[in-house]
Amino acid sequence: MADILSARQAGLLLPLSALPSKHGIGDMGENARALIAMLAHIGVRVWQILPLNPLGYGNSPYQPYSSFAGDPIYLNLDDLGVQAPAFHESDARVDYEAVRAFKEPYLRKAFAIFHPDEDYAVFVGQEWVREYAIFATFKKRNGMRCWNEWPEPMKRYPEDPSLPLDEYEEEIRYEMFLQYAFFRQWSALKKTANRFGIYMMGDIPFYVGLDSQDVWAGKANFLLDDDGRPAFVAGVPPDYFSKTGQRWGNPIYNWDYMQKQGFAFWLERLRYSSVLFDIVRIDHFRAFDTYWKIPASCPTAEEGEWVEAPGYAFFNLVREKLPAVAIVAEDLGELRPEVHALRDHYGLMGMKIIQFCVQPGQRIVHEAGEKENIVVYTGTHDNQTMRGYCQSRTPRERIELYRALRHSGYWFGSLPARFVRFALDDHARLAIIPAQDLLERDDSARMNTPGTVGSPNWEWKLAGASDLQALRRRLQWYGRMLHKTHRK
Repeated sequence: MADILSARQAGLLLPLSALPSKHGIGDMGENARALIAMLAHIGVRVWQILPLNPLGYGNSPYQPYSSFAGDPIYLNLDDLGVQAPAFHESDARVDYEAVRAFKEPYLRKAFAIFHPDEDYAVFVGQEWVREYAIFATFKKRNGMRCWNEWPEPMKRYPEDPSLPLDEYEEEIRYEMFLQYAFFRQWSALKKTANRFGIYMMGDIPFYVGLDSQDVWAGKANFLLDDDGRPAFVAGVPPDYFSKTGQRWGNPIYNWDYMQKQGFAFWLERLRYSSVLFDIVRIDHFRAFDTYWKIPASCPTAEEGEWVEAPGYAFFNLVREKLPAVAIVAEDLGELRPEVHALRDHYGLMGMKIIQFCVQPGQRIVHEAGEKENIVVYTGTHDNQTMRGYCQSRTPRERIELYRALRHSGYWFGSLPARFVRFALDDHARLAIIPAQDLLERDDSARMNTPGTVGSPNWEWKLAGASDLQALRRRLQWYGRMLHKTHRK
């Protein structure tokens, strides 16, 4: 990994869900392998995706049911040895409910023909695997309600495992099979990527969802009341994205307890992520310094307080126990200097978003002496697309952007294409461009709008073979830009 973090390289941001496939959502099959070959051909070294954990509330990958499990929705049915007809093959959006309903009987067929072996026994020997399988089984048995609404024996099972599981064992084995299948397919895909010289960059949400295996099985790690409900919830105060702030609703960590336990939950979370990914991006990194603590009774994020977190104590242990983990710290927004001091103390890569660095009427230049140990993006999953950003400017503002870019030497191409070239010219060691910006898609291709829940968030995808071919053509252009900007 040292070469990736020390050399000028480039990457692509494209969620796995956004790949076209025969069955309505991107998966770990043929098209994922084809993308890896495309990236290697043009000299791209990093493929960044979003979290792959089981999608929770609003189909958000940042509200997962587990920090360790993978979502079976990404399983490729062909690679499981079951044949299924095409389903929503050319859709430009993911219908999560429909895709799950379609895949379920075929996943059951794959389970029926599965024969456990020694590798399977080793995998399910991990504590989290059976724990998650029990959680998922109980959740289905209770109509997918949150665990704190289950009957007491299920609700309290991690602390009092006296409930007989005989009637649930077949379903538990099915859930463990799904996790094994996910791990096998992902490991094979990552191995393919690494063989092509491509590094996989994953994502850890800072917080976990309340309705998750993590909280159900580790209640002491969180600030909960006796009924398993959050006393305080996470979010951020009013900012660029929202006038009332963002009330995420995730439970707040009990940092005092976690520190006494040697940060066991977080260290294991980071360790397992480093098995799945070559580079790990930690979302909302600033909360290792200070986090916004909102009383659970407050309907918005406007009321709350900043509380200091034990960031140095935690990362001292990371340096000691997981020295090889390559970390990118999401350090965006209005931050106090201490956040950057924490990041730099451990040599972590930060982030820079071009959309936040340009304003109509202002000079658009690369400042001399800018920090190099960062990843630069035109935008992230939370931003407008670059084309959407430009379209949302007034005609006068767009003229000003053209003038500013021409002044800096960017004379040719559309505004989005010029901003891509501008990002690639940046001092940052790693430049990552979202697929939507390469394709110059408008805001209909936006992945997420912070502060909103549900459709159309997280639903955008490439619509079949034609979109994949369009991406292939734009990647050829991207490769030429990499050569011109000395990123390959």
